[in-house]
Amino acid sequence: MSSGSASLAPPVNILSLVPDLPEERVRSMLAGLPPSDGYPVYVKPLRWRSRPHLSAYTSFDDREIVLQVPRPFLPFGEIVQYAAQRRPGKGLRFVWLSEGVTFSRPREVVRFLYCHEWFHWYLREVLGRKAAAETACDRFALRNYRRRSVTLADAEATLRRS
Repeated sequence: MSSGSASLAPPVNILSLVPDLPEERVRSMLAGLPPSDGYPVYVKPLRWRSRPHLSAYTSFDDREIVLQVPRPFLPFGEIVQYAAQRRPGKGLRFVWLSEGVTFSRPREVVRFLYCHEWFHWYLREVLGRKAAAETACDRFALRNYRRRSVTLADAEATLRRS
């Protein structure tokens, strides 16, 4: 894979268990995002009790990415922590940097979750690093889920944050 600016294809293997989100619709939602080579993407319903929320995971043992879309879908907000900043003083003190995000359509949820989980995949499968970098994955998702086209150069830029 090159780190050029060309648009990358969405994952080839998509399986949706959400009746109103068939595979072709999910494929069009993920258009322009980088592929997770060798990892199929499963879209499953998330049955929530008190309020909708974000939920997804990457299983490296099973080699799959699972995105869960809240059912029933209602617009909802999440506070996404994308970095920590050191504070001067005695000891190790820091403050979380965060951004509030409102998800008003399933498309936004699917793209955000895929970007987040894809970055876990990228860290482990492409770079050979530990994949448990939650703030970096959230930073990548925040920067890119609304963009039409996302490339490997965008992933590299996330790792070089200032």
